[in-house]
Amino acid sequence: MVYSVIMKKILVASTNQQVIDTVQLSCKKYANYFDADFYTDTDAALSFIDYELPEIKVIDFTSSEIDCHRIIATINSDPWLHNGGIIAVVSNAAEAQAVDEQKDPNILIVQTLINFKENFTRLLRILWRNQHFLFNRGMQDNFGGKETGSFVCGCDPMDFRLYTRFLVGYMYSSNRISNDDLYSLQTVLMELLTNALEHGNCNITYEEKSAWLENGGNILSLIKEKCKQPEIASRKIRIAYAIGHTKSKFVIRDDGAGFDWRKYLNADFSEGTHGRGMKLSESLVSSLSYNEKGNEVTFEINNLKDAANTIPSIMQSFANINFLDRQIVCRENEMSNDLYFIVSGRYAIYTDNKLVSVLSPNDMFIGEMAFLLNDRRSATVMSIGGGKLIKVPKVSFLNLIRRNPHYGIFLSKLLAQRLLNSNKKIISMTAQLEELKKQVAIPSELPILD
Repeated sequence: MVYSVIMKKILVASTNQQVIDTVQLSCKKYANYFDADFYTDTDAALSFIDYELPEIKVIDFTSSEIDCHRIIATINSDPWLHNGGIIAVVSNAAEAQAVDEQKDPNILIVQTLINFKENFTRLLRILWRNQHFLFNRGMQDNFGGKETGSFVCGCDPMDFRLYTRFLVGYMYSSNRISNDDLYSLQTVLMELLTNALEHGNCNITYEEKSAWLENGGNILSLIKEKCKQPEIASRKIRIAYAIGHTKSKFVIRDDGAGFDWRKYLNADFSEGTHGRGMKLSESLVSSLSYNEKGNEVTFEINNLKDAANTIPSIMQSFANINFLDRQIVCRENEMSNDLYFIVSGRYAIYTDNKLVSVLSPNDMFIGEMAFLLNDRRSATVMSIGGGKLIKVPKVSFLNLIRRNPHYGIFLSKLLAQRLLNSNKKIISMTAQLEELKKQVAIPSELPILD
């Protein structure tokens, strides 16, 4: 799978010079890939988020002048427009745990100031290598097909936390999981990856972990202690994924000796605490299985099908319109410039009685060209199998944009992205055509046959 290389914007909301210096120094190493903007004022930071839709946001809780909770609450208030990519910087481990326990789906990672200074350059490297997971809704290159890949983690929990957020955020932003599914998938991935690290690679037994915690120890410090052994430090955790249209599959494998998974997976849920994570994970997915050795677990989830998992806040006041199978939404050349937001279903697009495209909730809108150009409909749109749309009259939407101008900017960026994707397809098809011409080239002089 080939992804476009576009510079990623980083918002930094901080008055802490250590945070600012760390980001500036790291971005110098990746000057062609990341562009950081720094704000010491909450309102200015929120304005930048609204208008620039940055993929990565560094929110510094150590800066008392910045209202971090207000920034995060604003992002969460409109998850359709502002999704993913927060790196939270906090003062100490206790504050990190408090922020992490909120299970905010938009937070990629929580770092203490010390860890942030040590890890930010590595974080940028990981983010760049996996840039296709960082996009604003509608700005991705590929949708609807089967996407496969893998991650390789070391024994640092930060790695698999990031990869978990990548996968969960991507699944959510591409309408493959609902709000409830988002938390379920995140829980399952973290439970199974934590087991792979603690009990697989680090070979920490239930008894050893219990004793360590009872004596006031922290599990991360126990992992660090174990990783002082070169054999354990060199072990890896591999995460493979196959994200399809109707189902998605995940495989997690560690380098440990394995375990008797049947003993815990078949045990009663109420017995003790060990194995609860496995039982919980099994209850949240459509299927879960281990290999014989016990160092590899596979699970599947069912994806949302042809449905948007959230609706833009500014469109929620308009009425939903249900369409039956083969019902016409609009006809080619008719005078109409209303905008339709796709809530569910699939819609066939016909031009000159020829099928030219099929739209789904991933395409977001129907009729944006007539809406913007104040023109006749360029195509006939027909519902396939029934669905639901939100019809937004042009005057009403323009009034909304006047009150929320960042939505107009988003619509412009969305159309620009679609044009960019179309150009890429044209370039690719042109190259294929030229190659085909070379293969079937007719010589200037044909041989005379007897």
